[in-house]
Amino acid sequence: MSNKIIIAIDGTSSTGKSTLAKRISKKLNYKYIDSGAMYRALTYYAIHQKYISKNHFDKIKLINDIPYIYIDFRKNSTNNKYEVHLNGIPYENKIRSLAVSNLVSEIATVDELRQQMVRVQHTLGLKKGVIMDGRDIGTVVFPDAEIKFYLEATMELRAKRRFDELFQIDKNITYEEVLANIKLRDNQDTNRKHSPLKKAKDAILINTDNLTLDELELKLFNYINPLITKNL
Repeated sequence: MSNKIIIAIDGTSSTGKSTLAKRISKKLNYKYIDSGAMYRALTYYAIHQKYISKNHFDKIKLINDIPYIYIDFRKNSTNNKYEVHLNGIPYENKIRSLAVSNLVSEIATVDELRQQMVRVQHTLGLKKGVIMDGRDIGTVVFPDAEIKFYLEATMELRAKRRFDELFQIDKNITYEEVLANIKLRDNQDTNRKHSPLKKAKDAILINTDNLTLDELELKLFNYINPLITKNL
């Protein structure tokens, strides 16, 4: 019997979901799937096609393009990390801009687009040995995942983390802009009609405010390791 499981990590933006998922994926040799990166890649595509902007969103054109949009994850041979690809081209760096961040939640509210992303995510998780983070992984994508985590942190700390990350790319970014974006995304994610962000009933709640990444990783592994051993 395979001892591989599916690990779901949900939570609001900038709580450390992706960083922790990557670290755990590396130690377990699991495939890491950043569901947020999938929606970011879709948003980048929509921006590039001029389907969406601050004051405009042509949902129909984007929905009609679904058959021509292929999003997957491939391991970068240089850094050995899984990176999102859009139609065969890596876009990991380009999808992290504030321009994409400001529009991604709007893309994620469209039911037809979410359904397509969930279909792709189901395919990626068929053989298990997967760790996926996002907003609805434990509630919608993998409700039967062997283990689910829900990460939380204060809005101010999350904005500081996100600002530090974005400042490396854009020196003109301000903390106030990032904080406003965090507030906007929280509101959109928790109040959207389809698959709103919420903690799964059986998810383990983890507050990341006062813990280092090493401490958080150890805490999550304290829950994960017994399950892997049990499945041997």
